[in-house]
Amino acid sequence: MKNVYVYKGFERFWHWSQTTLISALLITGIEVHGSFKLFGFENVVMAHNILAWLLIALIVFAIFWHITTGEWKQYIPTTEKLIAVMRFYGYGIFRGEHHPSDKTLEAKINPLQRIAYLQLKLLIIPLQLLTGFIYFFYNELSTFTLTFLGFDITRIITLELIAISHTLCAYGLAMFIIIHVYMITTGHTVLAHVKSMITGWEELHDDHGEHKHDHHDHHHK
Repeated sequence: MKNVYVYKGFERFWHWSQTTLISALLITGIEVHGSFKLFGFENVVMAHNILAWLLIALIVFAIFWHITTGEWKQYIPTTEKLIAVMRFYGYGIFRGEHHPSDKTLEAKINPLQRIAYLQLKLLIIPLQLLTGFIYFFYNELSTFTLTFLGFDITRIITLELIAISHTLCAYGLAMFIIIHVYMITTGHTVLAHVKSMITGWEELHDDHGEHKHDHHDHHHK
């Protein structure tokens, strides 16, 4: 095993900031929904809206960082070893088998994670933000008429539909977080993945991590 600097400073900041903001949005959103009373409706609505704008700002910076650093390539979907990884999490992990897709600097996330993260980043979060945006500006947007083939689409985009869609996306985010927390514990130790996302350093296999780490250092020299 070789200790390799896998996660850069902004990458770790983005991860923990996004985790904190989404968790806080879920908690405040549940109170807005009326499931419990902690901060008071007006206060929690204000907090929820502020958190949402902070998340949007973070996403903008994250998109810029991924594009300028080339890290967006980490999320390109691939079918290579996909079935093997699915089998591992469904069966092999409970038998102590070795993970079929070793982590490298060029492939920090495995094929199954790529699909899951793409669904999160390209579907769930954008839909969550879109429905939240429409909900926030519903009174202003309701004055506009949107037609398609002569049909008034705004008639079916009711406040209730937007609220339900926003809530369903929130359930999707909550489910992702629960699965993500469980997956964090599947490293070579229970807290290995947590530690690497705090320090940036992670132990990788020599035949994968060392060579690519040396190449990475040489490139930056």
